[in-house]
Amino acid sequence: MAKILIVGGSLGGLFAANILLRAGHDVTLLEKAAGSLDGRGAGIVTHNALADALREAGISIDKSLGIAVNKRVTLGADGNSLGEIHLPQIVTSWSRLYHLLRENFPSERYLQGKNVTFISQNQHQVEVKCADGSRYEAELLIASDGIRSATRTFMAPSIQPKYAGYIAWRGVCDESHLSNYTLETLFNYFGFCLPDGEQMLGYPVAGQGNDTRPGKRRYNFVWYRPAGENKELVDLLTDADGKYFPTGIPPLKVSWRHIAAMREQARNLLAPQYVEIIEKTASPFLQPIYDVRSEQIVFGRIALMGDAAFIARPHVGMGVTKAGDEAMSIANHIAALGATPAALDAYSNERLSMGQQVVARAQYLGRYMQAQSSKLMSDDGGLKRNASTVMAETAIDISALLAAGNAVPEPRH
Repeated sequence: MAKILIVGGSLGGLFAANILLRAGHDVTLLEKAAGSLDGRGAGIVTHNALADALREAGISIDKSLGIAVNKRVTLGADGNSLGEIHLPQIVTSWSRLYHLLRENFPSERYLQGKNVTFISQNQHQVEVKCADGSRYEAELLIASDGIRSATRTFMAPSIQPKYAGYIAWRGVCDESHLSNYTLETLFNYFGFCLPDGEQMLGYPVAGQGNDTRPGKRRYNFVWYRPAGENKELVDLLTDADGKYFPTGIPPLKVSWRHIAAMREQARNLLAPQYVEIIEKTASPFLQPIYDVRSEQIVFGRIALMGDAAFIARPHVGMGVTKAGDEAMSIANHIAALGATPAALDAYSNERLSMGQQVVARAQYLGRYMQAQSSKLMSDDGGLKRNASTVMAETAIDISALLAAGNAVPEPRH
């Protein structure tokens, strides 16, 4: 079987590494960071395709994967329900998936502290050099090294993340800290709150040690808020000591002043259940929202996948599922055509337009979220912003829409 390099040791890279290793290939994974990546990310909405990818990776699926939620609810600023829909889903956490995939992959093949500094290829192989002086050769390179992908920078430097005009405040709050009022009216649901021009959502996830028992869980929230790129975003990405982090501020470096201001704004804008959750979250952090839309994802013996290929705004709830789909696609085409550029070209033919559709879907949901009032129509077809539509469209399974090429609704006239 073939010798294959994976660059990037987060969820996408681990999907590809596990699936290809199970297929009998000689797989080495190169991860830039040292130490566990646990703690990155927060909640994840699962879809059937994600479960399929986990099985292909050799992981058994049972009820410990996540938490079942059966209903979605939107709360008004007074805490009362503005609407509900029945929509059963399993929600999980980044940490849970990371542990499942990481523990399933041999440690001797997962190499850390590997900062890729040079990539080259010829008609027979790919060569990678790292900052520590190490070098690796393989028949194929699969890159899943994130939004700031070094591989994408080498192969397609013109493809750069584009700021979407808003940020997400994120965090998780222990179930045991919350009042009975919040537990009874929100905790067990996929919840929303819709201040003008903003969106709050959340759902329960496993607690410490991936514990899903009642009383041990946490509530994961994401609060989307507009932030101008030139000053406001710069301020938010600057810590209390004045250090600016242009590519994203580490969670524990977020200025306490910004956290205090965010909590004060929550008290003025959000349902009291969400105010309580934010107040009792120890370390809220923020994430600028970006789009990455690639026009090319294969370069000879090198393929981009996951966030290295496309970044879709989190509204679509497809990031991890998309990475799992791409890993399965790559493995299937290698099985059919060998570890060849032809196999990667087949992967591109299958997945390029789907990735572009997912990005377009996420942009549509983001523009919809940013409507400033119920009187303002969206750019995407005149749909008024309302609780029912937001609940029905956010983080749902769009596999059928993608297959039909209808990920973005047709404009209404």
